[in-house]
Amino acid sequence: MKLSKSFIPTLKEVPADAVIPSHVLMLRTGMVRMLSAGIYSFLPLGYRAIKKITEIIREEMDTIGGQEFHLPALNPKEVWEETNRVEAFGDIMFHVNSRDYVLAPTHEEIMAYHAKGTVKSYKDLPQIWYQIQTKFRNEPRPRSGVIRGRQFLMKDAYTLDATEESLDKSYQLHDKAYRKIFDRCGIKYFVVGASSGAMGGSKSEEFMVKSDAGEDTVAYCESCQYAANVEVATSNIDTVARHDESKDIYDIHTPDVRSIDELCEFLKIDERETAKSRVYIHNEKPVLVLMSGNDEVNETKLESALGGDVRPGHPEELMEITGADAGSIGPIEFKYRIIGDNRLKGGNMLYSGANKNDYHIGGIDLKRDVPTIEYFDLRTVEPDEGCPRCDAKLDVFRAIELGHIFKLGTKYSEALGATFLDENGKSHPIIMGSYGIGVERVLACYLEQNFDDNGIIWDKTLAPFDIHLIGLNMKSELVSTKSNELYNILKQDGYEVLFDDRLDASAGFKFNDADLLGMPVQLVVGERNLKEDMVELKDRRTGEKTKVTLTELELKLKEMIS
Repeated sequence: MKLSKSFIPTLKEVPADAVIPSHVLMLRTGMVRMLSAGIYSFLPLGYRAIKKITEIIREEMDTIGGQEFHLPALNPKEVWEETNRVEAFGDIMFHVNSRDYVLAPTHEEIMAYHAKGTVKSYKDLPQIWYQIQTKFRNEPRPRSGVIRGRQFLMKDAYTLDATEESLDKSYQLHDKAYRKIFDRCGIKYFVVGASSGAMGGSKSEEFMVKSDAGEDTVAYCESCQYAANVEVATSNIDTVARHDESKDIYDIHTPDVRSIDELCEFLKIDERETAKSRVYIHNEKPVLVLMSGNDEVNETKLESALGGDVRPGHPEELMEITGADAGSIGPIEFKYRIIGDNRLKGGNMLYSGANKNDYHIGGIDLKRDVPTIEYFDLRTVEPDEGCPRCDAKLDVFRAIELGHIFKLGTKYSEALGATFLDENGKSHPIIMGSYGIGVERVLACYLEQNFDDNGIIWDKTLAPFDIHLIGLNMKSELVSTKSNELYNILKQDGYEVLFDDRLDASAGFKFNDADLLGMPVQLVVGERNLKEDMVELKDRRTGEKTKVTLTELELKLKEMIS
């Protein structure tokens, strides 16, 4: 492709709305342009890279027996209502045509719909169905370029199995395929245990890339490679001590004390002697959640423990439910269900709110005074807490989700009536799995890990072009003739070549653009070197420059690009 005839609108300045490296580089190199918040057009240079990613995905999915579909993005809403996911997605789901249709954020329902009545026997199973399709989610705060958008390209795959053992095999096939895909794309990633969230199902894992731009938070152990999304992560942390003696409970006047830190300062105690109370509404009934000190309630764990619909109690509800405002709520004489974090199990001599404004209670023995309390893992892990698998400490950091694999079970097949007959003629719901990759996120994550102050650093696998051919002073007949000759020869040899044939651009301008665009090899053709029958090669990643004769060029290019 000749640069003089190409649409690659590079930018010198960093756009004000771009903060993270991948967003900056995509805009500066003319790979994308924003149409609206969270909606991006991929321009020719960017789309070349996207196509390379999708071909890698197709090759690995086909290798494990995947069959490619192309499903409609516009879906009848009633199909989604059969699984109650219209309500589960809420405002994230786009509704169109007087709300009779939705734009699909994923396609579990539609795959189950097509399996119904067509997959009839255990002999028809297992199946691996996949597609690479546009998805829509009405993100309230789209950010970080294509990493969190309202329209995006996803590879979503679905497995249909007759037994749990067969689902295990399908799940492992996808796990291995995903590792091959991300390895081939040159991305450094790790795998974490995760919550299935609105998808449902049992086992779930995420393929993650460490990045400050990530929307997920991950707990990770460098020593043993334990990794988990904080939605499900655990740590090795001391439980609250149980004292030999339990005093009777007693009221304490605590004027204007609302937080755990204020209570500790007022009473001159350690936060581990306190039990923080939070009120949630579960299936329209109040639940009191007790946490140790300043430990934070992990609402994903809470939803998993309780099931059903869970939300925080509104400030205006607290007085009616407890008799007090936030900061003075506690478990004594609380009339509804009480649950506590495992860290509090068996704790005594604790302080908590008195369900009366400006009062707290001391001497609480959870065994004695709150006999109906139930315990679950409810807390969010913090940095430097002990790893649950070894003696090392956990790191907690932000990460980008590249891919997510789920064991769905029968949630969708049961709702949509997708069943099969076993060898005895008995009907069963199809057991499903779901497996997603954010295609544009793969590109963004590659850029997050492969750049320098000058621009992108491509490897051959995803590079839009193999070689950036730079003709210096194209007004020179010698340079123009030889550059065009090399351009045609390289294309005939199978190389993808971006040829900077611009007449009026200076050498410095061309070099800056070449480094910004970042193709693996730069081939520089200049009048001075040509007089010695030589050209210059530059390795973009290392910056190493080499002069070679024209007869050596073919061999050296093969060596550098391979």
